[in-house]
Amino acid sequence: MTEAVLVLAGIFIGMSIAWIVVSSRFKESGVKREAEIQAAAAVQIRSLEQRAAASEALVAELRQQVIQHEREQTELRSAFEREQKDRTEAATRLDENQKRLDDSYRHLDEQKTLIELMKKELADTFTALSSAALKSSNEDFLRLATEHLGKVSAETRGKLGEHQQSIDATVKPLQEMLKRYDQQIRELEDNRHKSFGSLSEQIRALSGMQERLQQETNNLVTVLRRPKVSGSWGELGLRRVAELAGMAPYCDFYEQESVATEGGRLRPDMIVRLPNGREIVVDAKSPVDAYLNALSAGSDEERKKGIANYVAQVRSHMTGLGSKTYWDQFPQSPELVVMYLPGESFFSAALEHDPKLIEDGSMRKVVLATPTTFIALLKAVAYGWQQEQVTKSAQEVNALGKELYERFAVVIEHFSKTGDSLRKAVGSYNDGVRSLESRLLPSVRKFRELGVSSAKEIGRVSEVDQAPKPSAYLASEFKSPEESRRLL
Repeated sequence: MTEAVLVLAGIFIGMSIAWIVVSSRFKESGVKREAEIQAAAAVQIRSLEQRAAASEALVAELRQQVIQHEREQTELRSAFEREQKDRTEAATRLDENQKRLDDSYRHLDEQKTLIELMKKELADTFTALSSAALKSSNEDFLRLATEHLGKVSAETRGKLGEHQQSIDATVKPLQEMLKRYDQQIRELEDNRHKSFGSLSEQIRALSGMQERLQQETNNLVTVLRRPKVSGSWGELGLRRVAELAGMAPYCDFYEQESVATEGGRLRPDMIVRLPNGREIVVDAKSPVDAYLNALSAGSDEERKKGIANYVAQVRSHMTGLGSKTYWDQFPQSPELVVMYLPGESFFSAALEHDPKLIEDGSMRKVVLATPTTFIALLKAVAYGWQQEQVTKSAQEVNALGKELYERFAVVIEHFSKTGDSLRKAVGSYNDGVRSLESRLLPSVRKFRELGVSSAKEIGRVSEVDQAPKPSAYLASEFKSPEESRRLL
């Protein structure tokens, strides 16, 4: 009997668990379908991002290569300037040595002049001696002339030898130094030719890279000038900014939503949903073509005219946005519209030539935004959504806890009824056993006394002395004394 009661209780509990599992599987299937839809959308978004990232990576790589070649060119120019400086210093030293050599030659000329003077003095002396010899005897004249001529010749030879040694000592180091300088100059000239050859090759490679970069830039500008491509680029930039700010497109904002009005259809590029049910309208149809035309101008005058035209188009577009009064068509929107410019350079160029754009935009209820400022705005909205989700989750947890408590109370009530039924069944069983022992079995045993025999003996039926016991913890959780007494 006890086993049958336990089996019934197990079946009841199993059915309860099965019901809970089936309910959760239904919920999981719905979540799974939603996740598949979100995954498909995410795949499309990643595909667009990969295309944009590939273009950005190509441009970034070309820019890095240009910067690297410019750095190498700067280093080569520095090396060339150092070589030029060394060559200038060597030429200066050569001029100084040449000056010293000229001084030595001039000193040599002075020595030669001195020798000529000495020769002249010797000739004058010889003439004087000759005149004196006319007065004396020929022997005295020859003797005196010989002695004087020998003495003068010896002095002259000594002075000439000393001057020659001095000249050789001065000229020889200069000759060696000139040879070394000449060798260094030839080496510098060879190195210069080699450096200029390498520099020319680097310049040619850099020119090729610059031409390819210019070609890629022109291609990019040409593609961006197409209305569909520029619109897709603006939408992609909006989506990327929104994702960086943590604003997922499937829950916080909508793209390319159109509204029919009396004057036509308004087509904002994005509507940002605020947590309190409000909306912010974003327009990204900025005049990118005019700015690109200004950048690609051939002269400064044309570039200034292009920038002026671009600023005029920005102001005209801002005035048009203010006149559309998006807040009349979107009742939940505050009285403002965001004009999104896809880059900081677009905003700085317009503001530099028209400083009153921000003030005039505020008067027309148009807010100019760049990727940086728009990310900050969406970050604030995302934080509001996070707080909203926290509040909503807390409310859901509260409701779920209340529902779980009520369901738990119902389950406890079912278990209580089952316990009551089990106690009644055990009582009825014990009453039957006692009635069997006291009333039926004594009469049946009299058959054996009357001679009725059988191979089987009548066994003894025992009473069940175990009954379901209530949980003291569950009993303490109920505040009602009647419920506690009923469980106990």
